[in-house]
Amino acid sequence: MTSTAHPNLDPYVTKAENNSVSPHEKIKDLHEIVKSVETGMLTTRASTGHMHSRAMVPTAPQSDTQTSLIFFANKASHKFDEIENDAHVNVSFSNTKTTSWASYAGIAKISQDKELIKKHWHTGLSAWFGDLKDGVHKGNESDPRVAIIEVIPDEIRYWVATKGAVGRALETGINAVTGGVSVPGELRTITSSEIQLTQGLHNK
Repeated sequence: MTSTAHPNLDPYVTKAENNSVSPHEKIKDLHEIVKSVETGMLTTRASTGHMHSRAMVPTAPQSDTQTSLIFFANKASHKFDEIENDAHVNVSFSNTKTTSWASYAGIAKISQDKELIKKHWHTGLSAWFGDLKDGVHKGNESDPRVAIIEVIPDEIRYWVATKGAVGRALETGINAVTGGVSVPGELRTITSSEIQLTQGLHNK
């Protein structure tokens, strides 16, 4: 669906958008935002149509060009029912100190592949599963509840702050008086084609 928004009516976005940054530079700055926040909000859709979000911590990226997100989760949780109902998800990150944020729109893929789990597993994850003392659900990487949710993005949008708190306050104050538009950062989009290009490099 084509947007009917008139660019002149939204000077903030028009001024903030920066499409001249290379895909590699975009991903580099994206990784810095995610790393600074650590915890993202994974949003899924239930069969009722309701949207549910919960805090999730992704594993560290395996390469400088990785755009997918990998989460460990308990297969017994409701989020898996919602992903099976509709695999379209969103993951958002927000740094309240810098105002930088990121939003991933994509498809969630569920996996219990043992090699993949072993590749990303660390002992600290055991605390989120617990040992049920039944000899099966031990809270380790072999626990049948352990699953991976991989979010493969179709598009990523993010805002990267270019000014600190003082600079933002000063610019906002001046523009409030003069009628200008305060844009203390850049709005960037990593497109579907850019994601496909960089993932080709990531998978080599």
